[in-house]
Amino acid sequence: MKPQAVNGDGITPTAPKELRRVVGAAVVGTALEWYDFFIYGTAVALVFNDLFFPSFDPAVGTLVGFATFGVAFLFRPLGGFVFGHLGDRIGRRATLVLTTLVMGLSTGIIGLLPTYDSIGIAAPILLTAMRVCQGLGAGAEFGGASTLLAEHAPAERRGFFTSFAQTGVQLGLLSGTVVFLIVGLLPEETLLGWAWRIPFLLSFALIAVSLYVRLRVAESPVFRQMTAKQRMVRLPVFEALRRYPRNFLVGIGAHICDTAVIYIYATFTIAYIQETLGLPRWVALTGVIAFTIVVIILQPVYGALSDRIGRRPLNLFSVVFTAAFAFPFFLLLDTREPALIWLALIVATAGGIAPMIAVQPAFYAELFGARVRYSGFAASRELGAALAGFSPLIASALLTQAGGRPWLVAVWIIFTAVVSFVAFVYSRESRHLDITAPEVATARVRAES
Repeated sequence: MKPQAVNGDGITPTAPKELRRVVGAAVVGTALEWYDFFIYGTAVALVFNDLFFPSFDPAVGTLVGFATFGVAFLFRPLGGFVFGHLGDRIGRRATLVLTTLVMGLSTGIIGLLPTYDSIGIAAPILLTAMRVCQGLGAGAEFGGASTLLAEHAPAERRGFFTSFAQTGVQLGLLSGTVVFLIVGLLPEETLLGWAWRIPFLLSFALIAVSLYVRLRVAESPVFRQMTAKQRMVRLPVFEALRRYPRNFLVGIGAHICDTAVIYIYATFTIAYIQETLGLPRWVALTGVIAFTIVVIILQPVYGALSDRIGRRPLNLFSVVFTAAFAFPFFLLLDTREPALIWLALIVATAGGIAPMIAVQPAFYAELFGARVRYSGFAASRELGAALAGFSPLIASALLTQAGGRPWLVAVWIIFTAVVSFVAFVYSRESRHLDITAPEVATARVRAES
């Protein structure tokens, strides 16, 4: 007998036209939000050590820059708690509008900041303050977009439709990298003088686009039903901790590996290729663009596969692959051959990161009941991000400790994979759960007779 996904009673399925609009809004809105978040890491690797931390030598300046990059991860859980609470109280869509404004404005302001040469120590302080605001916005963005998608999607194709939230994240990484690749072609003096501001100032224009697409989608039918039946809880974060302590811990551990490793690939690797290997910045940026395109293509493929074989098998495979490829990854980088460097980045992400992040939106949405889903999703995931968000800083420190050799960084990748492997081992297969139920503990799998 083949198990079938259970649909909640009393909820009208989202019409195909509206579902396409929700998917489109998730992709565009999330892409613009994560464009904002990712360009900071690229700027740290390329220019911020000269502009905001010039009193240090280049290696130490990069370390300090990656420290400010990691600060945002300390505040992502706070964003998850605050905006997750709002998402479970006032609605998923309304909260996403707020996160758009927080992220967009803080990113645009970075492009207006004076540098260290102009105002001294106040420059890195202001930069860090804007990074904190980015962290608050990012802490609720992915959880909200994924929750909205999951609650609109048909149960039997939830993995496929929610994977587009991650497509948006990767499009944000791609667009941010492309913009920096273009401005990076300018002379060094021009780049450090004013051109570095362009990627950040673009965020002001992108706010309007993101708001437009998000205001056109309907609120989640699950949230509308909760509102009609007055099923909201007063403190959803604490209710999520009380009702789902195991799932909350699983959610924290599950996000350790992909957070740590994706920022090693997308930010630390840029600095490593440019500063340690002595190759032009275009080699690293082209590699990031190449692997991002591959991951974007694979997201719906892995999402659909998770609807057939489950979330758990793909999660376990991805962390095992990531650990197994850690040393080969740096062996390929150290050849200094651009083609092999690009191959390393593509293989590492296509086999390791891509399945894990494609499954992630559905996986987290299925960990918590409808009344606390946004809060439980955002808070547990972002606590994991906070624990792993200093990965580029840790990797840079390990590289320095090892005299420029990357083997300790490979060990760090393996360690994060082991942590998430344990979390996935303790997770339960959830693709047949009824996520419209107020509590997932009341959901049942219905079998075909």
